[in-house]
Amino acid sequence: MLEIRVHGRGGQGVVTASEIIAISAFKDGFFSQAFPSFGVERTGAPIEAFTRISNKFIRTREQIYNPDIIIVLDASLLDSQTVSQGIKKETKILINTSLSLEDILKKYSNLKIKKENILIIDATNIALKILGKNLANTVILGALAKQTEIISINGLKKAISEKFSEKNKDIIKKNLKAVISAYEK
Repeated sequence: MLEIRVHGRGGQGVVTASEIIAISAFKDGFFSQAFPSFGVERTGAPIEAFTRISNKFIRTREQIYNPDIIIVLDASLLDSQTVSQGIKKETKILINTSLSLEDILKKYSNLKIKKENILIIDATNIALKILGKNLANTVILGALAKQTEIISINGLKKAISEKFSEKNKDIIKKNLKAVISAYEK
């Protein structure tokens, strides 16, 4: 079973990102589940969401304490104990940042993770160019599909189309373009 923890701030689409990963995995033929962990948080407050993917039925419903993959939508959260909590030596971390890998390693020395397991993308920049606003949640999933291959780009496209089916078609089109852009970087 693969376990993913998504970190971000309220309003950044953390829960939506987790749900899209689960839908993508389901479209790719796997069992999956997604669920948030937050109380009465408000916009800007740190939140987490979780996704599990397996080739077998998933019975557990508990939080994810030792993730295989961590996605960070807001790099300022890297100072938080919560992000680095439960990291295993093979855990991969995908960070939305404009900083270089070397700068991340210097600035956030608290991350107990191997250099080769840190993946970065400036998803915010792509989101601003294509979506016209700082919503990097779907963008970072394009990088997740490319860099980890746990979900396919086709499954991701289907998941986005399904998740946003009740929204304006232009929103779906822009999100798909942003995901493909991140996938190709």
